[in-house]
Amino acid sequence: MKSCDVCGKGSKMVGHRIKLRGHYNPTNWTRKYPNLQKTVTPAGEKAVACVQCIKTFAKPARPVKARVLAKTTASAK
Repeated sequence: MKSCDVCGKGSKMVGHRIKLRGHYNPTNWTRKYPNLQKTVTPAGEKAVACVQCIKTFAKPARPVKARVLAKTTASAK
C-alpha cells in the first residue's frame, strides 16, 4: 500500500451507519486513501507526501519564546 514518506499516513477502513425508521442498517466498509502527491521536501529530496504534510512545509518555523529559553538555561545550570 502507498503511504506518506514524511508522516507514514496510509489507508484505513471506514464505514458509516445509515439510520432508517429507528434501526441502523448494516453497510459495507470502504477503504479510504490519503491525498498523496509527488513533491520536493524542504531538505531537497523528492518524496510522496500527504497534503497535510505539504501544507506544513509551507508554514514558517515557530519562534522560540524568551520564557522557554530562560527555563531551559536555568534547568541546565
